Amino acid sequence: MRWKLPAGLAVLILLILAAPSAAQAGSPGLNEACQTIDRPEYRDMRKLIDIDLDTATDIEVRVRANQILSAARAESLPRLPDATQQALDGSKEDLRAFLKNGMQIVWSDDLLVLITRTLSGGGPKVKAAASKALDENTVETSLAYLNDGLYVARELDCQPPPSTTSPAPAGGQLPKTGTATAALALGGAALVALGIGAVLVGRRSRA
Repeated sequence: MRWKLPAGLAVLILLILAAPSAAQAGSPGLNEACQTIDRPEYRDMRKLIDIDLDTATDIEVRVRANQILSAARAESLPRLPDATQQALDGSKEDLRAFLKNGMQIVWSDDLLVLITRTLSGGGPKVKAAASKALDENTVETSLAYLNDGLYVARELDCQPPPSTTSPAPAGGQLPKTGTATAALALGGAALVALGIGAVLVGRRSRA
């Protein structure tokens, strides 16, 4: 027996299957251990809501909510997956209200949590960049840090420290020791000269 799906439900299934199921991979970057990885790319969830939530059909609303749920899970966001699933399990009105307001609040908080996690084990450049992103506290700043700024800062932190040893003098020359040593040498030479002069005077006197 063949089951015939309603047209609306078929569209819903196709759109859900078309939703991204894994975090997008960006360009290579360094992790906390300064090893090269394929860094994840965090997308702007607001762009997934490309409909008028006041006039969209219930199916269109649920499609967008499921796409957000799929993306949030792929990016391992702390709270958005559960919050979206709870909204999907609720009433139609609750789901529309969540997509209008609640989603962005939960999502922006999740981005701040991800930024805070990079402070642990981060070098001075990472900590400075993360603190700046947390202070500005905007979605745009958070995404810019997580997708790019974090890895720029890590590149700087992972650079080897500059050498502090002085190069060996060329041609077998003795290293310069400064004016104090030179003055001491001159003073010693003067004392030796005075001693020799005193010996000569003493010999002449005895003669």
